[in-house]
Amino acid sequence: MLYSLRPHPDHPPLTVSGVAVDVQRDGAALRLRYAVDGADRVVWPKPASPERGDELWRTTCFELFLRFDDDERYVEFNFSPSTRWAAYAFEAYRDGMAALARERPPMVERLGDGVVVDCDLGGLPHGELAMALTAVVEEEGGVKSFWSLAHPPGAPDFHHPACFVARLPSPTAP
Repeated sequence: MLYSLRPHPDHPPLTVSGVAVDVQRDGAALRLRYAVDGADRVVWPKPASPERGDELWRTTCFELFLRFDDDERYVEFNFSPSTRWAAYAFEAYRDGMAALARERPPMVERLGDGVVVDCDLGGLPHGELAMALTAVVEEEGGVKSFWSLAHPPGAPDFHHPACFVARLPSPTAP
């Protein structure tokens, strides 16, 4: 399924005209393809070892949030074009953050003006999940735009419940 993200109105991009995410699920395997349109001035993090890292969102970074139905708990994945990644679990809105253990770490590959991510969702609930797809895009001169399917009022806040507007189908859904 293809999704188009929107920039936060208070943080417009310099030259980027769009961010799209193609989401494909096959059982516990999830493939995400983030593509940036108009990426001529995007600051792409330098290649690094494909390992866990913190604060990846401080520059160009692509993100996935999944929330469990009827629960305040959610998880956050960060995917850097450098191939570094992060995964966190939260007990409630911005509360109780802990590293989310991953038996198989996400594989992040920079392709052209975006990234492709293969992410194993093993260990997460098996049903349909609320989903937020987001991106931080840094352009030359330190200009940052914040992209999401939906934005709550006020400052950019990807953790806000208003961002969880999409649904990740159950792995058994046709």
